[in-house]
Order: sequence, then C-alpha cells, then structure tokens
Amino acid sequence: MPRLICFNKPFGVLTKFTDSEGRATLADYIKMPGVYPAGRLDKDSEGLLLLTDDGGLQHRLSDPRHKLAKIYWVQVEGIPEERAMDALRRGVMIQERRSRPAAVRAIPEPRLWPRDPPVRFRRNIPTSWIEITLTEGRNRQVRHMTAAVDHPTLRLVRCAIGRWKLDDLQPGQWRDAPLKPLYDAKA
Repeated sequence: MPRLICFNKPFGVLTKFTDSEGRATLADYIKMPGVYPAGRLDKDSEGLLLLTDDGGLQHRLSDPRHKLAKIYWVQVEGIPEERAMDALRRGVMIQERRSRPAAVRAIPEPRLWPRDPPVRFRRNIPTSWIEITLTEGRNRQVRHMTAAVDHPTLRLVRCAIGRWKLDDLQPGQWRDAPLKPLYDAKA
C-alpha cells in the first residue's frame, strides 16, 4: 500500500532532501527513507506539502492535467480592489502565458503560527489577505499573479491540496494521510 504524508513545510526550507550549500531541507524534518515530494513549494513559501513513496501517485498528485485544486492563503501588499481580484479570477499574463482562471476571494487574516523571520511591517502600507485556488502549478505562480495586479505577495501559505488540508499541523510536523478516496478534484 502506498504511503502518503502531509507535511507543514516551514519558511526557508527547500523542497528536496539534499542541498550542497547546507540550507535547510526536508531531511531536517522527515527521517523516512523512500518518500519524495509530490509537487513543490518554493523556499519562501510555507504550508502543506504532500510526500509519497509511490511514483505513480506522486505523478498523479503533481501533474496539472489532473486539475487537483491547491488553495493558498496570501498576504499581499495593499488592499486589492475588485478590478484586481477579477483579473486574478480570469487569469493574468505570467511567464508569457495566461494563467488558468482561479477562484479568488478576500479573507480575514488567518490564525497562523508566527513566521521566522517575520514579514516586514511598514506603517504606511496596509496589507490584506486573499485566498487563491489554482488548478495549475507554475513556478512561483501565486507570487507572479499578485505582482501582475500590483499587490506583491508578502506571505504565502498553502493550506490545502485536493481533499488534504493543513488543519492544525504545525511547521515542521507531518502526519500520515488517508489515500481513499484518492482525491476530490473539486477540493
């Protein structure tokens, strides 16, 4: 039976098990041989990462053709107007291609752990939180999307992938995840 793990990746940790430069990696938190990330989360992002010991499952979870919804809580600079939110919903030009349409909504600040290092506070520039649901996973996509509508990302936390959720998992913690049913593409 394949194994699936939910891991809360801390800020600053690379989504791989080795690094020639000595930076923090998954190996600092997960002492289990044979599991590999199903997808990626950049070093500056936090939150849910799935790992598995099954190559077929790894491919199915990370391949955009399966349209597995990924939900992100995003702290952005400023307060996006409806025009910016609509642009994100329709898709914006990033990396010379339009992003797929996304579900986007304003949310209250989520109850999260403190980030280390903290997001830089600037007294004269407000921040706000939005939730973005994507069904594709291009490199640094959320950051490129929010920058395209003039609201740079300050903090990015993935809270769900398909039916799997971060819930109360703290940074650096992991737990086994149920495999059946495999996933609900509607999240």
